[in-house]
Amino acid sequence: MDLPEREPLPRYVAPLPEWLEDLALRYAWLIVAINLVGTAFGFWFYAVETGQLMREPLVMWPWVPDSPMATLLFAASLAAWKLGRPQEWLNAMAFFGCIILGLWTPYVLLAFREFYTGTHPLMYQWLFWSHLAMVAQAFVIHRYSEFPPWAVGVAILWYGFDFIVDFLVPIVGEPHHTVLPTARDTPMWGNSTAIDVAATGAFAFTVLALSLALTTRVWKLERKISDSRSST
Repeated sequence: MDLPEREPLPRYVAPLPEWLEDLALRYAWLIVAINLVGTAFGFWFYAVETGQLMREPLVMWPWVPDSPMATLLFAASLAAWKLGRPQEWLNAMAFFGCIILGLWTPYVLLAFREFYTGTHPLMYQWLFWSHLAMVAQAFVIHRYSEFPPWAVGVAILWYGFDFIVDFLVPIVGEPHHTVLPTARDTPMWGNSTAIDVAATGAFAFTVLALSLALTTRVWKLERKISDSRSST
């Protein structure tokens, strides 16, 4: 399969060098496999290491293991493209998931660093860097996705609902955010509490993902319009 053309997008929406994007696309099945292994590890982490998944109502399970769901969505997005059947809604979901969770987890690890005394240093480092890798792979998706508004809408509905049940109105049971290493009402910065700090990061990264997706869409449209004008 020929690799999709790399469009001249600004660095802030396409920060990876072209050779790295090409490498990821050429070895797409290897990247898919790595993400599936990461997904399996993530579900194990939520089910066994923290036990959170087992404590949550079954109906809310899709919104509890956020990071494993994000890597699963990315694996599905990349596999669908490789099979010649790309799905725009899946691409947008994968992009949002990898940006939001790929940044939120390192943010929480740093913001709550003093409370992670019971976490093995190797596990801490693994969680930190593996999640940043999720952010990097999100920036490969623009090579095979147009980010149409309806697909971005699907992603923002999913992750908007995820934010609501995680931090605002859990609907069933307690808030479904990833377990924090301290009580939700622990005083943090200024007058904020632990839950405030966690929610702030999640909200900020959701807005960032939306901004990046829509900006990528605008740049792609501008390029098409420019190419159309130059050909007439």
